[in-house]
Amino acid sequence: MSTRPAEPRITRSLRLQLQGDWGTANLHRVCGWISQELTDRAGPHTRVGIWNGRGFSDNVRAVGRGDVDIALTTPAAFTAVALDGRGTYRDECYPDLRALGVVPQRDRLVFAVHADLGVSTFAELRELKPVLRVATSVDDGVNAVGLAAHELLARSGVDVEGWGGQFLGDERPFESLDHVLAGRANAIVHEAVMLPHWQQFGGDYRFLEVEPEVLASFDRDFGWPAATVADEFFPGRSAFQTLDFSDFLVVARADMAEDLAYAVAWILGETRHLLEAQYQHLPPERSPVTYPLDPPTMGITPIPLHPGAAAYYQALPAEFVS
Repeated sequence: MSTRPAEPRITRSLRLQLQGDWGTANLHRVCGWISQELTDRAGPHTRVGIWNGRGFSDNVRAVGRGDVDIALTTPAAFTAVALDGRGTYRDECYPDLRALGVVPQRDRLVFAVHADLGVSTFAELRELKPVLRVATSVDDGVNAVGLAAHELLARSGVDVEGWGGQFLGDERPFESLDHVLAGRANAIVHEAVMLPHWQQFGGDYRFLEVEPEVLASFDRDFGWPAATVADEFFPGRSAFQTLDFSDFLVVARADMAEDLAYAVAWILGETRHLLEAQYQHLPPERSPVTYPLDPPTMGITPIPLHPGAAAYYQALPAEFVS
């Protein structure tokens, strides 16, 4: 008879700093979940602080520099370049980063233009060179959406400002989606595709498939993977390829105590029902957290697992069923 991985008990009291998102989104919710369950299983004077962050390279840097003990960042794959100093981390790399696990979120970065522009491919877009008002996030070296959006357009030969257009740059997806709904934008490059706003305007927009050579360049230069958007995920749109933007990565450093790393990984896998319950009013494909959570999959990370966390995932029964 198989047994579950042993529940952690840390007798010493801990002082930990976590970093999440702006305060009301999913990364902060995960931080609260980890904090609660860890405090229950550590010494009596344990205290955990949760700092506001943006959830992108700022959180990775906060861990790498030792400002916080644990942070969450998204998309998970974008963190791999922090190990060897590529892309936005070219001035400062963090080879000692380690993962404690991932919280799955099936997401994509998509580019859509209003149907009135009369284009449905990047080739047609380059030929017509329409004036675009593009809603996206700020490209400031921190926001992963803004970074990926500008890279995607540049690598696809789309010169927004050179064609007489402009970027409408904001921090969070809600502002960008509101630009589209209000008619201030006629194009959008963004993630959080499960939000209902996309369904409100999706029928009036054309979602452009990213060209294979562009996707290959992202994988070659940054290790950023491609992914498929399923048939009819957006109204009237068949399946298409674009840039993957999935998963929340839980990041720590190699010098974290092994029992603490094990405890966090155990919490992610063995108390997952506490997080799942907060999203079950939504269909899994429209949820910001893609449930049911699967512990073996949560241990598949784009950067090396901390040995303590790896011990949890290795202890899962071979016949595990989520």
